[in-house]
Amino acid sequence: MDPQTQSLLQQLLLRADQLIERLEALAPSEPQSVDWTAPVFRWRRKNGTGYLQAVTHFADISIEDLQNIGDQCRIVEQNTRQFVQGLPANNVLLTGARGCGKSSLVRAMLHQFRNQGLRLVEVEKTELVDLPDIVDLLAQRQERFIVFSDDLSFEAGDAGYKVLKSTLDGSVSAAAQNILIYATSNRRHLMPDLMADNLQARHTETGEVHPGEAVEEKISLSERFGLWVSFHSFTQNDYLNAVRHWVTVLSNARPAQSDELLAQARADALRFTLERGSRSGRVALQFARHWVGSRRLG
Repeated sequence: MDPQTQSLLQQLLLRADQLIERLEALAPSEPQSVDWTAPVFRWRRKNGTGYLQAVTHFADISIEDLQNIGDQCRIVEQNTRQFVQGLPANNVLLTGARGCGKSSLVRAMLHQFRNQGLRLVEVEKTELVDLPDIVDLLAQRQERFIVFSDDLSFEAGDAGYKVLKSTLDGSVSAAAQNILIYATSNRRHLMPDLMADNLQARHTETGEVHPGEAVEEKISLSERFGLWVSFHSFTQNDYLNAVRHWVTVLSNARPAQSDELLAQARADALRFTLERGSRSGRVALQFARHWVGSRRLG
C-alpha cells in the first residue's frame, strides 16, 4: 500500500471513530438500577434518559424545628398522615414569603413519616416534562411518594406547565394512589401577573365579572392543587422566637437556658436581620450559625 493511500485510510478510520463517539453520546443510556432503600431521590437525565438518583445524605429536619408556622404544620401533617395510611389526600401547594419554612415543612414530612414508608422525590422545574415517566415508575412500588418541586414558577410557553397540569388532574390515566405532588412557590398562581392579562377582564350589564382567558389559564393550574397553604413574613417577635430556638439547639443547651441565650444574642440578631433586610426562619438559622460559631471560635 502506497503512503498516500495509507494516509487516506487512516483519515477515514479517524473520522469513523469520531462519528461512532458522537452516535454513542446520542444513544439512550442503559436503564439504571434504583436503590429503593434510599429515603430521598432526585430525578436526573443522562444522554436523554431520565432516572432516579438515590440521595443518602440529605437535610433532616423535624417539625419541632419549624417556628411560628404551627397552623401550616398541622394542615400539611394531617394531609400527609392521611396519605401514608392509604386514606384520601390532596396535592399541596405551599406559597408565600421566602425563607419562612415552605420547603423545610415538606422535608419535615419525610422525617415524620419515613418509617411508615414515605419517600421523597425531588424534581426540578425543568424536568417536570418527565412527570408521566416518573409517575409510571413510582406507581409500581409499594412505598408512598411525595414528588416535590421547590420554588416553582412558570413563564409563558414553559413545557412543564401543561404536563404538571394534566398530571395533577387532567390526564386520561387514573391517578396513582401512592403518589402526591407537593410544590412550593412565591407566586400563588405559579405564573407572573401581567397588566395585559387584567385588561382582558370584562363585566356585563348586571355587574358579573368575566376574567380574561390568560387569567383563567394561570388560575387553572393552582386550582388543581387540593390544598393551598399560605406563609407570611415574620414579625420581629416571630424572628426572635426562631433565633431563641436555633441558638439553643446549635449551642447544645438545655431549654431552660434559651431565654438567657436569647438575651445575649438579641442585639446582634436584630442587627443581623436589619442588614439582611428581611425576617424569616431562614435568616434566624443563618444568624444562629454565625453567632454560635463565632462564640465557639473565640
